[in-house]
Amino acid sequence: MSEVNLLEKLPRGKRKVQARAEAKTAEVIAKSREYGELYFDGPRNFGYGGYRYDGRWIPVAEDMVKHFQLKTGDRVLDVGCAKGFLVKDLMKVCPGLEVFGLDISEYALMHCEPEVIGRLHLGNAMKLPFPDKSFQAVISLNTIHNLTRDDAAIGIHEIERLAPGRGFIQVDSYHTPEEKDIFEDWVLTAKFHDYPDGWISLFKEVGYTGDWYWTIV
Repeated sequence: MSEVNLLEKLPRGKRKVQARAEAKTAEVIAKSREYGELYFDGPRNFGYGGYRYDGRWIPVAEDMVKHFQLKTGDRVLDVGCAKGFLVKDLMKVCPGLEVFGLDISEYALMHCEPEVIGRLHLGNAMKLPFPDKSFQAVISLNTIHNLTRDDAAIGIHEIERLAPGRGFIQVDSYHTPEEKDIFEDWVLTAKFHDYPDGWISLFKEVGYTGDWYWTIV
């Protein structure tokens, strides 16, 4: 397993951390963790502030296809797929790739991209409803940290079960106390977060052999 940045070509918007921190309450956090309309398409203080397809995932999808050497007929799963933007773009950049997604948000799946209708499953990362070793790659971006540490361990193990050595997990992290403070001002949904060494210890603890990277606010 190794650290690799597969999202380096994804544009980063400017985050108004102070405004988020000032607006954050226990009620806002609870509503955000429902992963409904407010989280995806409501005001920015509840989450994305409007989660719409704009093609930004295409270069990321291209890098993922190269990284995993994916080809027509291979099966890929996106755990925490939201509205299916990455699922759509993986199919676009590699025609014939069998891509599926899973998400806990019924709202997101009900507002998915037309091209991915029938490919997205309602469920959670702790119980992926697929057989062992049934995918050539399993991707999970900014999802596993929304679980407690114990549940995250289960989710990571599930990813490993479906695609041993061919997973990619990106999670919230920070390198310094200053970055941690900024993250804690910003975060709404993450229940477990840690420095990279803490995450790597968890990966090793559950026998994860895939790749990973960090989302730094």
